Amino acid sequence: MEIELDASAKDKRLNQWVALTVVVLSIFMGLAGVKDGNIVQAMQQAQSNAVDDWNEYQATRVKLHVDEAALGLLQSTAGAGDAARAEAERLKAEIVKYGHEVPELKKKAEDEQARYDALNVHDDQFDASDALISIAISIAAVAALTERYWALFAAWVFGVGGIVMGMAGFTGASLHLGFLAQILS
Repeated sequence: MEIELDASAKDKRLNQWVALTVVVLSIFMGLAGVKDGNIVQAMQQAQSNAVDDWNEYQATRVKLHVDEAALGLLQSTAGAGDAARAEAERLKAEIVKYGHEVPELKKKAEDEQARYDALNVHDDQFDASDALISIAISIAAVAALTERYWALFAAWVFGVGGIVMGMAGFTGASLHLGFLAQILS
């Protein structure tokens, strides 16, 4: 009779550890999911801004090219009239303006793309965290069903890996599992 009580107590202790593991990992996973959602929104905004900035850059370059061509045409075909000179001066002023805007627009677009890329690293961290914690929770469930401590320990290994990746995402650390990101993307 005493042996059965010890086995029952052992099973109860394993199930308590499994339950505690699942609760801790689920809470962390929920918090990380909120942060990841915010990062995805910021990535979408950065991508949208980058597209807008590149479009503005391209439009400005087209206007610059059109004005340069118009000035060249005006200078090659027009006489020395006041209207032609006034138009040439206006085109030169526009060319100078566009010449200053183009590099600024290019830098602005490149900065938005860099922001997107930096956010993507953190999104990948949260994705890896989510995957590792999901695996940990699944293994913990198997540990409860099979009553094997080694499975619980394996769940803890994956869980710790998920928490480490999630904390890297929260803190902005540069920890990145490139191979895992490639598999998951």
